[in-house]
Amino acid sequence: MSTADIKPGSNGAFDAHHPPAREIIDKCVHCGFCLPVCPTYVLWGEEMDSPRGRIYLMKRAHDGAASINEEWVKHFDACLGCVACMTACPSGVDYGKLIEATRAQIERRYRRPAIQRFLKTRMLRTLTHPELLSVLLWPVKLYQRSGLQTMARKTGLLDLLPQQMKAAEALLPPLPDNSAVPEVIPAQGLKRLRVGMLAGCVQRVFFPQVNAATARLLSAEGCEVVTPRDQACCGALLVHSGEEAGALEMARRTIDVFERAAVDAVVINAAGCGSSLKEYGHLLRDDPQYAERAGQFSAKCRDVAELLVELGPRAKRQPLALRVAYHDSCHLQHAQGIRTQPRALLSQVPDLKILELPEAAVCCGSAGIYNLVQPEAAGDLGDRKARFISEAKPDLVVTGNPGCLLQLRSALARSGATIPVVHTVQLLEASVAGAPVTSLLAQG
Repeated sequence: MSTADIKPGSNGAFDAHHPPAREIIDKCVHCGFCLPVCPTYVLWGEEMDSPRGRIYLMKRAHDGAASINEEWVKHFDACLGCVACMTACPSGVDYGKLIEATRAQIERRYRRPAIQRFLKTRMLRTLTHPELLSVLLWPVKLYQRSGLQTMARKTGLLDLLPQQMKAAEALLPPLPDNSAVPEVIPAQGLKRLRVGMLAGCVQRVFFPQVNAATARLLSAEGCEVVTPRDQACCGALLVHSGEEAGALEMARRTIDVFERAAVDAVVINAAGCGSSLKEYGHLLRDDPQYAERAGQFSAKCRDVAELLVELGPRAKRQPLALRVAYHDSCHLQHAQGIRTQPRALLSQVPDLKILELPEAAVCCGSAGIYNLVQPEAAGDLGDRKARFISEAKPDLVVTGNPGCLLQLRSALARSGATIPVVHTVQLLEASVAGAPVTSLLAQG
């Protein structure tokens, strides 16, 4: 949707197409409960880089007292969209809807510098098209496997790169060979559900082993697992970046694909994707052909931890004598309200000890593409997490989102720690399969 398609309204600096809702803005009483959990406020102590400060800026723009200019935009670009403020807010302010609506306005109403536009467009196009991402990563595989990466990191050559490129290189995990999950995996024993699995974009390219572990675990728990070949990006990265038109297109395609698969539930193992899929009803509210279907689709969406707790365990868990630090993904604990379920699943594993980390409500700095476009702030947040993890002295870190996996591995490596980081389902599947501890540690 272009600016030319939108008629002006009485919304101050905003256009008439879904400006941040005034009724949500007015619910904020500026109490300050959000401040201790807001990552940028924790880092900088700057009021305009806190949730209530950003809501004040939205209100000013709504009233026509502020313009969508460079100074105004920078405070919203600095926001991670982690929505930790929503968990802390006693007034029930839906900041997630406010920030997404504001970012969509920014992309329509503010013209970024040409280099910013180019880099953001290339980045989003690559990350939301896994086939393209896989092709583009072949030179990276050569870089890693030839020994060039080791040499570049040891000699300090990477310090010559621009900050964003250096940050991207540090996030790269060892790239696996392409390995797709079979389209249909039968349930073991009596079938309890037919579930569709979202393969994800970053997940299927960087962490196909997580998808494989998810499918095996669900199968062991009595689920027939369908991973449709024709699924594409769910649009989460575009939603979080204000690219509404592209997100709508991807949401419609995702609904079509899983409707054809005729599944009882849609299972997601990437927290950022899950939070967006559960909001398809809101995203597609103006579409007469999809609005009702989107609501029905969202009602079927479950994070893998959420679904496993709902089903209850059937497969026997084998002991894993490990001290595990669990890291809460923001879009799991805050956007989806899923905090107790992963811990309940981990507690089913005999001999496993769960360690709680300080500042569990504060983001690690991943936040979609935030650690690529705001590498300095993301690095500072990652370093805080790495310090807390190192002080806890776990054998293993467990989390439920691919972005967090990349961010935590990079931050721990930067600190000199050698603590593996794995997805929750990898640990659970290792317990069900009776895998040795050494094989699990090797996965991180």
